[in-house]
Amino acid sequence: AGEAPCREMAPPKKRDYRARAHCNPFNDGAFNVPAKPEACDWVSHYPLLARKPEFHGPLKGNQAQQQGIDATPTYASESVEAEAERKRDREAAALEGHVSFVDVGCGFGGMSVTLAKMFPTKLILGMEIRDKVSEYVRQRILHLRKEHPGEYGNVSVVRTNTMKYLCHFFSKGQLSKIFFLFPDPHFKVANHRRRIINSTLLSEYAYVLEEGGLLYTVTDVEELGDWMRNHCATHRMFTRVSDEELREDPIIGVIHNCTEEGQKVERNEGRTYLSVFRKLPCVDAGYVAE
Repeated sequence: AGEAPCREMAPPKKRDYRARAHCNPFNDGAFNVPAKPEACDWVSHYPLLARKPEFHGPLKGNQAQQQGIDATPTYASESVEAEAERKRDREAAALEGHVSFVDVGCGFGGMSVTLAKMFPTKLILGMEIRDKVSEYVRQRILHLRKEHPGEYGNVSVVRTNTMKYLCHFFSKGQLSKIFFLFPDPHFKVANHRRRIINSTLLSEYAYVLEEGGLLYTVTDVEELGDWMRNHCATHRMFTRVSDEELREDPIIGVIHNCTEEGQKVERNEGRTYLSVFRKLPCVDAGYVAE
């Protein structure tokens, strides 16, 4: 415990958190999964939420210390400290009260922290199945919060199996954007059922996305790009976003090279395959609202 503060002062090094690039999502793993979305302890991920009126009381135990932010809304007598407290309250008031952007298979967190900077009022969550990699992202976020006070309080990471537990974290229509950047291609035909984009899972993604919400996919494997695009295009709850609309989307300017995999493709002068799909209203998709 005495070594933790020293370790948090320095940025984490990827070499200390390397893990296998591939993971079988069907293997049983030990994950801390909430029973339902309402049971998620989001304040432990985003301590500033404790300052919002709809959240009650300070963090439990040493959660605030672990996150590197004092979440107790008390004012000090010194003017500098008092102003710092008021600034944190303003930041908390600007934050949305729920996660709206999810980076599935976030890897080393490049996209998640980029989104946090671009959309400071949105809550962003990275989801990663590998324990060492998710711990790296957690340490990276803690370091960024210390290095840039008042920033990156809107991003966090959770280690989980998205293919199994997505709906344990998010309620119907909660998300506005969901990202699948350079997912595992699972090249063997026998392993295609492990791919993160398939017809069954697309129904779950449609469930947690709001009407008009966007689903982003990027890969450097042409066959996988075709697979993801075709599965999304044939799903009744999604329609493809046109190239004209994408030119107006600020995310498209960073989505190709903000991740480690994307930077590797760029260095090797490779090609990436992007597809973005919008969730249709239930009526447009052929469903009748109850």
